[in-house]
Amino acid sequence: MTHRVLVTGATGFVGRHVVPALAALGFEVHGVGRSPRDGARFHAADLLVPEARRALVAHVRPSHLLHLAWDAEPGRYWTSAANLDWVAASLDLARLFAAQGGRRFVGIGTCAEYAWGAARLDEAATPCRPATLYGAAKDGTHRILAAYAGTQGLGLAWGRLFYLYGPGERRGRLVPDAIRALTAGTPFPTSDGYQRRDYLHVADAAGALATLLASDVTGPVNIGSGTAIPVRTLLDGLAARIGGADRLIYGARPLGPGEPPVIEAETRILNDAVGFRPAYGWAEGLDDTVAWWRRQDAPPR
Repeated sequence: MTHRVLVTGATGFVGRHVVPALAALGFEVHGVGRSPRDGARFHAADLLVPEARRALVAHVRPSHLLHLAWDAEPGRYWTSAANLDWVAASLDLARLFAAQGGRRFVGIGTCAEYAWGAARLDEAATPCRPATLYGAAKDGTHRILAAYAGTQGLGLAWGRLFYLYGPGERRGRLVPDAIRALTAGTPFPTSDGYQRRDYLHVADAAGALATLLASDVTGPVNIGSGTAIPVRTLLDGLAARIGGADRLIYGARPLGPGEPPVIEAETRILNDAVGFRPAYGWAEGLDDTVAWWRRQDAPPR
């Protein structure tokens, strides 16, 4: 039996990697995004418009739904009021999906849902006390959807993304901005870089989400590597591959007051229950990322 999956945000940073991963698992993939991508039947729709959501779900009639779409504009999404729009749109999308017979819904959460401070963030043991509007919007959406799914017999999983990097990441985020500065020979002012973060290559994140959708695992699932590294290890790794280590100006920018020393995912559920393990270590991931940018005609913009 062929499963038909609707992927929102299919042309975004994660979505463009998820589409081929799902196709490789045998899904009939229908994508929603700004422009068509290979491997998916593409549907143009503004998911913030109720009539567009209704028409899309009625037309595709998916058995599975992977909901990636959200406001992710760098520098804005943590506090953007658009988070409220996406809460409403996501809840309605799930309702429409269930009403037409949809069976499995995987939503995308964030490590920012957790109360930061634990050595490892665990789906079962670490409480969710988000400190930002973005984190609260994701956490609230998950809580409501979990209660709703229980009344509908809907299989619901919630993939909490940690720190992603890799080909196609937009400017305004750490890795592409560092690559741009190192390539251009300009200074890159940053924090002291000793804070440890759980970085995962975007292709691994996509593979994890595709495997999660194909499984019967429900509830929250951390999507991370399981090993946090110092930010300066990542940046020094980029400089080792590109050159210009002297242009990394450590300590020029203070960490935010709410930034914890470590954000690391407990990945027991992802590894053992879902059955997924990353293919990239951070060194291999940087090799792939730098090689991808070098194949482009210009530095990231």
